[in-house]
Amino acid sequence: MSTGTKAYFSLKDYFLGRYGRRVQKITVALPFTCPNRDGSKATGGCTFCAEGSKPSFLSSRVPLRRQIEEGIERAKRKYGKNILFFIYFQSYTNTYASVETLKDLYDTVLEFEEVVGLDVGTRPDCVPEEVLDLLASYTEKGLEVWVELGLQSANFETLKRINRAHGVSDFVDGVLRVKRRSLKVCAHLIVGLPGESREDFLESVRLITVLGVDGIKIHPIYVMKNTVLGRMFMKGEFKTLALEDYVRYAADMLELLPYEVVVHRLTAEAEPDKLLSPSYCVYEKKLQVIGAIEKELERRGSFQGARQTSGAKGAGRHFHKLVQ
Repeated sequence: MSTGTKAYFSLKDYFLGRYGRRVQKITVALPFTCPNRDGSKATGGCTFCAEGSKPSFLSSRVPLRRQIEEGIERAKRKYGKNILFFIYFQSYTNTYASVETLKDLYDTVLEFEEVVGLDVGTRPDCVPEEVLDLLASYTEKGLEVWVELGLQSANFETLKRINRAHGVSDFVDGVLRVKRRSLKVCAHLIVGLPGESREDFLESVRLITVLGVDGIKIHPIYVMKNTVLGRMFMKGEFKTLALEDYVRYAADMLELLPYEVVVHRLTAEAEPDKLLSPSYCVYEKKLQVIGAIEKELERRGSFQGARQTSGAKGAGRHFHKLVQ
């Protein structure tokens, strides 16, 4: 089943419209950490986090240039030579270092003429002005730059429960400061976190909508071995969402999301040998999950933005003007 659909604005469709051909993300791993791991704010990291969520084939011990070269080679073998690339700094907090260190790393992408963008995953409390200025400088060099901010939930009690060690206000502040520059912001939301209900999921979407984010990643909570959440799951203290429940919630959230917001992700793919639950959060079932969400929207006769209120749209435009 094709994942391209007019029911929601996918990242694939966004790239095709902007660049006229396939754009592939090359994920890289760097020796970063997080402030809720190193003790500056907390220890242990997020309760669900396993090794910063990096793919097992990546190692931060491999030089960045080599990671990019190998990623480009793999993509060209799979998709052909007529493609462009984004370099995705994914694991842990990829702005959590000195500006000098970050510049040395980010500058590496400038060596590859087929790279058209930089995608940096981070926390909303780890985007100081000087780092945002550095990221904005790459747009002046012709690159498109996305800053991915992990919110996960707009419920502060949930954020405490999962040991995020930042608040909702940090996310609001981070988005507004990113939006003052020539940068795009993508918000991360997790569906099904401990103690949350459908109203929590929808409230999280409402918050990012009025902030005027450019993109969103939505995925169900999945439980990995050797994590705090994994131990809770094994004790029977927590259950993940059934596929049909996640599909329904994801469709509800898309209906509240403005159509111009790019949907970067609608599911998650964990490594099967490290995954405890749910069984559908693996690469082999990615298209099945996305297809089920598309079918649910079709069944409803619905689409991304179908339930967005005019007030929310106006608020989003107002926030855009404030941060320009």
